[in-house]
Amino acid sequence: MKKKILILSGGISKERLISLDTGFQVAKELKKNGYKIKISEPDNNLEKNIKEFKPSVIFNALHGQFGEDGYIQTILEQYQIPYTHSGPIASSIAMDKEISKKIFINNKINTPKFIKYSFDKKKSKKLIEQINDKLKFPVVVKPINEGSSVNVYICTKKNITKILKSMEGYKEVLIEEFIAGREIQVAIMGNKKLGAIELKPKRKFYDYDAKYNTNAKTQHIIPVEISRNKLNEVMNMALKAHKVIACRGVSRSDFKFYGNKFYLLEINTQPGMTKLSLVPEIAAYKGISFIKLIEWILKDASTKR
Repeated sequence: MKKKILILSGGISKERLISLDTGFQVAKELKKNGYKIKISEPDNNLEKNIKEFKPSVIFNALHGQFGEDGYIQTILEQYQIPYTHSGPIASSIAMDKEISKKIFINNKINTPKFIKYSFDKKKSKKLIEQINDKLKFPVVVKPINEGSSVNVYICTKKNITKILKSMEGYKEVLIEEFIAGREIQVAIMGNKKLGAIELKPKRKFYDYDAKYNTNAKTQHIIPVEISRNKLNEVMNMALKAHKVIACRGVSRSDFKFYGNKFYLLEINTQPGMTKLSLVPEIAAYKGISFIKLIEWILKDASTKR
């Protein structure tokens, strides 16, 4: 008899719809292959669903805040049921772009220069001067703890004040040097370098719409058209980032390639499993079917990470 799998999806983050899609795709594939499935929101019914369903494994299909930042992982630990992906500490570090970038820098992993900006009128007067001194325009403004390129903007000196005003709800944001060049994403599976894919968005960059809107017509290029040495270099960087943050399961690292250098933008501990998601696409290219990828993730599940 196949295992009973509880799939956590939905949630309260700005990535709720993506999480629901991930949960749906995973559930559909597992049901097709004989698994008994229950999908649950991470709400007040979670404990009841766990006790009544008695799952062998919890598949965490949540994305963004609460689901990917160590919060739900801390809750899941108390049930002592194996759950997928990274544990509380690795999840919280990877989700916090400031902390993870500091770890990249300390471990000699190249990442764009950045400053943290807190919404303060006194600081705002000196911001342009600080950017000119440390980063130069254009810059990328992004929330410190969101995923899926939610509320990420490329800003010039002319529009940065207006964009920052629209983001005041975050209290603080990351302002990062803008790196032009190619978008390359690398998947890690356990301690294995699974592969890489290049993205050519029709939009300014690989933003939320470019990721999830089928009409955005982002071009996916696999294999990536770079030398074998450069491909090994970027995959080694992704594996190193995966290890220094102590990730488990699968992760996906997002890079820019410019001036013959790779810049690590961020690492994702719970990559999407939708029809447009990159990790399943890389796995398929490497001969790993969607069900085999999901089963590997389930087998890797654990507690006390």
